[in-house]
Amino acid sequence: MEHREPVEFDDAANTGRRDADRPVLVTGGTGTLGRRVVRRLSAKGRAVRVLSRRPRPAGDREPYDWATGDLSTGEGIDAAVEGVGAIVHCATTIGRGDVAATRRLVDAVRRSGGGPHLVHISIVGVDRVPFVYYRAKLATERIVAGAGLPWSILRATQFHDLIARIVDAQRRLPVTLALGGVRFQPVDAGEVADRLAALVVGGPAGRVPDMGGPQVRDHRELTRTTLRARGRRRPVLPLRLPGAVFRAYREGGHLTPDHAVGRVTYDEYLAARTPPAG
Repeated sequence: MEHREPVEFDDAANTGRRDADRPVLVTGGTGTLGRRVVRRLSAKGRAVRVLSRRPRPAGDREPYDWATGDLSTGEGIDAAVEGVGAIVHCATTIGRGDVAATRRLVDAVRRSGGGPHLVHISIVGVDRVPFVYYRAKLATERIVAGAGLPWSILRATQFHDLIARIVDAQRRLPVTLALGGVRFQPVDAGEVADRLAALVVGGPAGRVPDMGGPQVRDHRELTRTTLRARGRRRPVLPLRLPGAVFRAYREGGHLTPDHAVGRVTYDEYLAARTPPAG
């Protein structure tokens, strides 16, 4: 999907004022990105409705509504979208489940008769890296853009959290594997949440410029940095995998150096989450 300039909708100013009085539904509102979006929107004074597959936790007194629904089955989704002025679609699953979930969400909105602004988070390189998960994300973009609703799509690079989790998942191994010849441009999830909240407030804009982290760094180097921050001593073994997917990664298909707009570096992310020595 090519980058598009901001989209003009009929009576956009009046629509924006009306939608500001209605809640914003955040799918995946308890996930890494979703919970940050919820906080940003609440801080901006917007009413928020969190969509989760699980019931609201006992003792949760945060100032948002809660909708229990499952995008994998459609259960509870009609009630969740009723009366909302915008939807930030952060929920994600592995594989083709994303496609079916996005289609169920759009279908529920159509049944409601409303026309909320649909804000969708995607990934840089979904049209360049032939990874199954990326292809599914590209398909969800097409569903959002073709839904007949006001829409905005933001593509971001990998979150800091993901880079750290790849290392932490290997903590019981005698060596730590890193993707040989692959660089990443990790971005802070909170900064992406800021951008998504701004898109909700600003109104539909089509596909907006990509969002990348401030640094492009070799995965082996990022892995060593993570191990040092964790206080673990492990050899780092570069793993050079064959195939079109990893060739595209090595060629930088998932990077956006011209849009290195993030400010929080990976080292700063690690420092903020590492307990002080002693």
